[in-house]
Amino acid sequence: MNKLKLILFDVNETLLDLSPMEQRMNQAFENENAFKLWFYLMLQYAWVENSIGTYSNLGEVGKATMSMLNKQLGKSVTEQKQQELLRMIRSLKPHPDVKPALAQLKEAGFRLVSFTNSAQQVAEEQMRNAGLDEYLEEIMSVDLVQKYKPAPETYLKAINHLNASPEETLFIAAHGWDVAGAANAGLQTGFIDRPGQALYPLAPTPTYQGKTLLELASQLTTL
Repeated sequence: MNKLKLILFDVNETLLDLSPMEQRMNQAFENENAFKLWFYLMLQYAWVENSIGTYSNLGEVGKATMSMLNKQLGKSVTEQKQQELLRMIRSLKPHPDVKPALAQLKEAGFRLVSFTNSAQQVAEEQMRNAGLDEYLEEIMSVDLVQKYKPAPETYLKAINHLNASPEETLFIAAHGWDVAGAANAGLQTGFIDRPGQALYPLAPTPTYQGKTLLELASQLTTL
């Protein structure tokens, strides 16, 4: 295995805590599962765009699928309220383990880059508002590729842009589908076992696993 040099991080749920947005959305739609339904509906239609060869950024897909959810649940959440809920994704706080872990990894000499399905402008605002931009060499979005993770070309385009190879790159996420996609593209992978998340059993076992990013950072800095 080549010496690890570059670490790519997924953002939503991996670095940032979505629970405040989840609580507000569930309240607005009067359904304890509204946020989860919307999140997976958004991913589903992002992947539909992959399949049919189109690309609308994730903000556009998120807006469209929240409107769909409103209809599916038989609710009448106003467009203004929906926009208010969608804007919350720009100001999420990081999980408590994230800043100390990033500091540890940066101190150890790793190149750190975020790589998200969110639009580039949103990604930059998220990292700035969360206070994570200072740890990152670059903030990247699939806007660069015009295709969503977990398509293999998204990861490969990102590491090519960063002048790295798959073998020397680690991708870290809290989503089984994202870890599976990165592994399929030939990257080393790390899975953060956040509450409610699970690995895809038919995908390769991640190179590293831990309950928190700090656990992964400890593993990586003792290599």
